[in-house]
Amino acid sequence: MSGNLHFHAAAGKGVRSSLNNPNVPHNPSLYKKPFVESFEETPLMVAVLTYMGYGILTIFGYLRDFLRQWNIEKRHIARERDEQKDFVPLYQDFENFYNRNLYIRIRDNWNRPVCSVPGPKMDLIERSTPNYNWTFEYTGRVLKDVLNLGSYNYLGFAENKGPCADAAIEATQAYGVGVGSTRCEMGNLDIHEELEQLVARFLGVESSMAFGMGFATNSMNIPALTGKGCLILSDELNHASLVLGARLSSSTIRVFKHNNMQSLEKLLRDAIVHGQPRTHRPWKKILIVVEGIYSMEGSIVRLPEIIALKKHYKAYLYLDEAHSIGALGPNGKGVVDYFGLDPKDVDIMMGTFTKSFGAAGGYIGGKKELIDYLRCHSHSAVYATSMSPPVAQQIITSMKIIMGEDGTTLGADRLRQLHENTTYFRRKLHDMGLIIYGNEDSPVIPMMLYMPAKIGAFGRQMLKKNIGIVGVGFPATPIIESRARFCVSAAHTREMLNTVNISDSWQSKYVRRLKYINETLTYYK
Repeated sequence: MSGNLHFHAAAGKGVRSSLNNPNVPHNPSLYKKPFVESFEETPLMVAVLTYMGYGILTIFGYLRDFLRQWNIEKRHIARERDEQKDFVPLYQDFENFYNRNLYIRIRDNWNRPVCSVPGPKMDLIERSTPNYNWTFEYTGRVLKDVLNLGSYNYLGFAENKGPCADAAIEATQAYGVGVGSTRCEMGNLDIHEELEQLVARFLGVESSMAFGMGFATNSMNIPALTGKGCLILSDELNHASLVLGARLSSSTIRVFKHNNMQSLEKLLRDAIVHGQPRTHRPWKKILIVVEGIYSMEGSIVRLPEIIALKKHYKAYLYLDEAHSIGALGPNGKGVVDYFGLDPKDVDIMMGTFTKSFGAAGGYIGGKKELIDYLRCHSHSAVYATSMSPPVAQQIITSMKIIMGEDGTTLGADRLRQLHENTTYFRRKLHDMGLIIYGNEDSPVIPMMLYMPAKIGAFGRQMLKKNIGIVGVGFPATPIIESRARFCVSAAHTREMLNTVNISDSWQSKYVRRLKYINETLTYYK
């Protein structure tokens, strides 16, 4: 219980807490355990300085564009030829302004080449740039044993030795690597059938279907489920694959505030009362689309309340468990298991194998009628090449370990270790005086940086300490809410996590000073 105190305490002034926010209805009777999330509002002074930082970068960006136009500064970007000025432009110059003048300054923090297994530690190829991140050159040096706090390796199955790797090697020797056909032609192997039966049993549903790409599982299956005359109610922070799938479906899309049940219920009520625009006919189908864990916020979906609303208004529910499957719940079965709910209450259960299972691809689970329909109507099923056999075997072996069907306690041990590491690392960052977002049980831990220059500075500073992190900024986040995102793994040891020490750096001191200034200004205002 003591591990939750700082989250409850944070739900005071200046914090958007899921429990205390009057704009979000909360029904305690639907929850079997405390549901605690905190999202501290950006301090006023931090917001002002962040906007000033973007303003200064924008002014200098226009100045550099002016110098490039007159060939005073060298151009490193593609541009239209003079003889093609009357053609339809290939490059929208202003749309690339952010990339060439802001993102380019901190581009060295992304796309770093990894030359080892991306496990709890990894090896990086060192790069240098002779022209301020426009191009990179390899120095020939390898950065050894960099602590990996950026990969979604929640249960530590991204490894090149052990039972999963051994089974994948045997599958490669038996089946080869490629299939060379779709499932409905010559690419349906017995190992695919075994995988789908195992996934259905793991999820507790009637049937399931596996796909070779997680992104396409969303973007290609949602158009098969809804169409013109249907309504999709989408959380405002849903992943790009869900957004793309909704747009490709030709359905009407309406967005509700993140995890805000009052906003969702209003849209449901309006949809039923008013029906379709102009004709006011009833909607053919209303589909609520949410995620289990939101990877930028570290928040967990308020699934009990959504299921209650879905049942009350006779809607359908599409649940994306890309980050939550394997990472949440006492049995690692995702957010449904986490809340102790019935899987049959979720109409379409989607997830990926790319994170907790250390593999690739995705799945759809639900009633047999649903899966049979998708086998014939999903573009991802009909036109895509079958999943690679060693990848399928990696999923089967890791899933059996999680379920305890391998005859060991390795799966239960990893689930317990992930939960302990998550609780410990969140408390550690909080004790350093840092502002962190999300649910206390989420292994995705965003740490707020706010200002654009701090994304690059923090990433480089961490790499000097042999720590690899992921920095996230606009447009992936609101412009004043740039952050560093830590992903905790069961493969991390306590000694590894203890090497992350930011309390003696400029970061936490700077945040504390700005919070003090903001509180003072608020007091006198």
